[in-house]
Amino acid sequence: MKIQFEQDEQDKMRNDPGNYKWGIFYFNPADSRLIVPKRIKAMGWTLNFANPYCYLVLIGIIAFAIIIGNIEK
Repeated sequence: MKIQFEQDEQDKMRNDPGNYKWGIFYFNPADSRLIVPKRIKAMGWTLNFANPYCYLVLIGIIAFAIIIGNIEK
């Protein structure tokens, strides 16, 4: 069951330093979002490493980079 949070609750979770591993990796199991705005929204987006689909996205990005790198050779 997914829990829906209000926008202000999502902002509080996103800005909470306790939800970051080593200060840079967002890790919050209570947040069901896969992609989360960074603390400073103008800096872009980050992945929620507590979401298991995050690792599939990372594997996909790495596989894409390897395939593209091998095509140009």
